[in-house]
Amino acid sequence: MAESASAKSVAQLLLEAARQDQAACILLASAAGIGDGVVGFHAQQAVEKSLKVVLSARGIEFRRTHDLVTLLDLLQDHGVDAPPGADWVDELNPYAVEARCGTIDPTGLDRARALLVVAQIIQWALSQLAQFEPGRAA
Repeated sequence: MAESASAKSVAQLLLEAARQDQAACILLASAAGIGDGVVGFHAQQAVEKSLKVVLSARGIEFRRTHDLVTLLDLLQDHGVDAPPGADWVDELNPYAVEARCGTIDPTGLDRARALLVVAQIIQWALSQLAQFEPGRAA
């Protein structure tokens, strides 16, 4: 069955989810009483989903993982230049699982840097999506 023109690709769905995590991150970063673990989780999720947008748009298979470095390595293995802020995203890795499960003390997140990197990587993913799925990256 052919996909309808209005049907969204996996990459587009991931981009929308990344934007939702970005919005949560922005709101929570300045909210009183919200710890670094919650803000870091949404920042990590936004970056993870953005990297998966590009992998998906390019038809690169990826396994289920929350490890941002693994996803960056996979992109590099396929000749994709790293997004802006890639040298810092490993700082977000502990917020994917360990902080959510309570197995680390999730403090010390550079919230301003996290918000900047999230915005840069989402914009990068959007430009990649526009390249590989023209007309779908709105």
